[in-house]
Amino acid sequence: MRALPLLSLLLGSCMTVPVLAANSSPEASEWLNKLAQAEQGQSYQGSFVYERNGSFSSHDIWHRVQDGKVSERLLQLDGAAQEIVRVNGKVQCVSGSLVSGVGTPPDSAPRLLDPLKLMSWYDLGVAGNARIAGRDAVIVTLTPRDQHRYAFELHLDRQTGLPLRSLMLNDKGQLLERFQMTRLDTDDVPTDRDLQASAACKPVERLAATKSETVAGWRSDWLPPGFELVNSAIRRDPERNSTVSSLMYDDGLARFSVFLEPIKEDAGTDTRAQLGPTVAVSRHLNTPKGKVMVTVVGEIPLGTAERVALSMRAQDVQARQ
Repeated sequence: MRALPLLSLLLGSCMTVPVLAANSSPEASEWLNKLAQAEQGQSYQGSFVYERNGSFSSHDIWHRVQDGKVSERLLQLDGAAQEIVRVNGKVQCVSGSLVSGVGTPPDSAPRLLDPLKLMSWYDLGVAGNARIAGRDAVIVTLTPRDQHRYAFELHLDRQTGLPLRSLMLNDKGQLLERFQMTRLDTDDVPTDRDLQASAACKPVERLAATKSETVAGWRSDWLPPGFELVNSAIRRDPERNSTVSSLMYDDGLARFSVFLEPIKEDAGTDTRAQLGPTVAVSRHLNTPKGKVMVTVVGEIPLGTAERVALSMRAQDVQARQ
């Protein structure tokens, strides 16, 4: 979830737009600013439930801001224990099935919501009041201006601006993802013990990222409006004896990643799948560098992900599909 970026691991330039901003509420913009400030300045601990594709899970979370350092620990309470610990946006360790799924995740700098930028791609509004986890909330809506992103409904704590509930909706208004706090404590600051990883939480190995090489190696002929490259990396896959390039794109709220891996002629198949808000599209491309499997994963519509996959090109050379 955007307000709590650790959730994405459990399953991660401003522009002036006076004309577009006319369709957005100044009050909504003020609340999003309060949310951004709360996430970087407010310590808290609590519990929440998460729903995706009809399946529910419950979690505890500890979030501490101290001396400019943001520390977070997230623990899934259902089924096999799954845990993530992160400091200043960098994953320190993971446990459970996440160990194989995360590998060497692309770390990204902490991201502040920028209402001015979001107004370029979403209409911001205030839809009323609510009460979540015993706390008063204001409902802020973000309605996309095109078909390349989803709508959001954020229920923000009136006292702190923290998210108490978040709903992600498709273009038909159908629920794709729900995050909802069941307990929020902003008085008791998480202790070192609260943030201490369990013995099962395995440290994440980091390989040196070579951003310039990755960016120089690949480009996209088409991106959804507003999405910009925010992170890139190259890592070795020892099991396949290959190199995987990854690029992460962001519009200030939604994110998706593109993975490019050289393959043999008969390796892999084209696929497209969706689980709740998350899509995964894989396509073969023939390039001057050889045959490549391009996989797009993120919280964008299937058609958008497929168009991004087919648009990937070897840098400075026209790829042949």
